[in-house]
Amino acid sequence: MVMTMVRALALLVLGLGLIFGAALPAAAATKVMVNGQPISDFQIEQRLKLFALEGRSGRDAATKELIDEALVMQEAKRLGITVTEAQVSEAVLTVARNIRISRDKLIEVLGAAGVNIDTLSDRLRSAIAWQQVTAAVISPQVQISELALDLQASEMVEESTSYDYVLKEVLFVTSGGRSASGRTAEANQYRRSFSGCDGAVQLSLSYTDAAVIDLGRRHATQLPEAIADELAGLNVGGITKPRVVDNGVSMLAVCSKASARDLTFVKDQIRQEQGSEALQQQAEVYLAGLREKASIDYL
Repeated sequence: MVMTMVRALALLVLGLGLIFGAALPAAAATKVMVNGQPISDFQIEQRLKLFALEGRSGRDAATKELIDEALVMQEAKRLGITVTEAQVSEAVLTVARNIRISRDKLIEVLGAAGVNIDTLSDRLRSAIAWQQVTAAVISPQVQISELALDLQASEMVEESTSYDYVLKEVLFVTSGGRSASGRTAEANQYRRSFSGCDGAVQLSLSYTDAAVIDLGRRHATQLPEAIADELAGLNVGGITKPRVVDNGVSMLAVCSKASARDLTFVKDQIRQEQGSEALQQQAEVYLAGLREKASIDYL
């Protein structure tokens, strides 16, 4: 499928030691005609070598991928969609960055495996075209029921995720050689003395590199599950147990707490997941339709 090229190219590193050393044939023979557009044996061999770098195989699969790409480019042309060389060049660079090598090194890796850079560029060009076809034609057809989203979100919201908070974060920074364990001990000492948000800053002044950060309003559905569960058991003026985070040891203080079954965040998550799934399904149906209507002749 043309939409999977970046995932497959992430495995290119595995091909660093592979050398196929293919030479350009004197004359490429046409193997398939797609609505009058030829696909040559050279293109199929090139795609097979690209497959090998990705840990894939199969002449039929390589041929099918090339047919799909031809259909995509023909459909894009019919819709007036164009893909610029600048877009393709940027996509090649993105592939190189994703596998942490330079563009020149990527070309070198491909060349060592007997793969012409045009083979990768053609695949990326069709992938970009397919994204644009999807956005122009398929996305508007994807409809998600708001009522269904409300019902699903209601089922997902539990007691621990039905509160609205105003929070402060108390952070004991681990820097200058300070250990997480030492900072955790200080955080626990702070926690034992904590008497509410109003005195949070003043209390922090008794410690070195301790900061109080206003997080503002947060609904429980916006928080990690473990933190939401702990906060649900606290009253206003309470503070969570210390947790080690990237930049120190963190605690959350509850400055305000109210019951609020806000489904917005949950609905947005469901909408994104269902939308992506529905879009993929519709895209597959659309491409299958292009295949069904096409004149595909194997020679």
